[in-house]
Amino acid sequence: MPIIENSWTHTYITTNRIKLHYVTQGEGILMLMLHGFPEFWYSWRHQIPEFAKNYQVVALDLRGYNDSDKPQTQSAYVMDEFVKDIEGVIQGLGYESCVLVGHDWGGAIAWNFAYAHPDMVEKLIILNLPHPAKFSQGLSTPQQLLRSYYIFLFQLPLLPELVLQACDYEAITKVIQGKAFNKNAFTTADLKAYKEAAAKRGAITAMLNYYRNIFQQRLLNKNWSLLDVPTLMIWGEEDTALGKELTYGTQDYVRNLQIKFIPNSGHWVQQEQPEVVTEYMREFLA
Repeated sequence: MPIIENSWTHTYITTNRIKLHYVTQGEGILMLMLHGFPEFWYSWRHQIPEFAKNYQVVALDLRGYNDSDKPQTQSAYVMDEFVKDIEGVIQGLGYESCVLVGHDWGGAIAWNFAYAHPDMVEKLIILNLPHPAKFSQGLSTPQQLLRSYYIFLFQLPLLPELVLQACDYEAITKVIQGKAFNKNAFTTADLKAYKEAAAKRGAITAMLNYYRNIFQQRLLNKNWSLLDVPTLMIWGEEDTALGKELTYGTQDYVRNLQIKFIPNSGHWVQQEQPEVVTEYMREFLA
């Protein structure tokens, strides 16, 4: 894989009856990082060595992605299973709690995990993924419905797989570059790494199954209580998939909330503006 390995370590952990791959570096309090679609642990490549100075950083490949197991049944890709995965990882690594960091789908899992196990989350950091209640409200507007067209496209059988696999997975490159404001943040080697991860046997269907189960789970229709976990939201203001207005009113659902907006960044904020993201994370954790 065309990446700089630094001093991090690749390894596996078995949790919730599946084997998950992760990269780890450093020691101390656990900082667990969860990526989004269509990425893998590599989306945290800038943050891993920075926070390894003070934490044991663990960047997971979520189930279905890259080198983690890819259950074949669609029913394996539901939020209850994702939450159990994270619980098992924390406990399996010998910890009782962690600093939980999530972007995109990883952010959705992090929100849900913090609600399910607030005692296991010391602090929560969410990047470019709204609170589930705010996303549900957003989908009632024509503007966000148009931005989220791909969620409905992904409900179709087979066609999304064919589109994403066509021309040597060129659509993976287009998704990443298309949602980036700072397109120079991704080198040719970075894009190749994402395409190679998506090309692994079973990965594309597994990644799509996250979306195919959204409506069956009624994730968007829950009654959300007030979250007591201290939370930082970091938001790239030029996100074309998720409007900035989805952050407005989040304080109604989180008791202790900070929001940091980052201009000149699209959806992939920790990769497009890594130094700024790291600075805001450090301030919050201090």
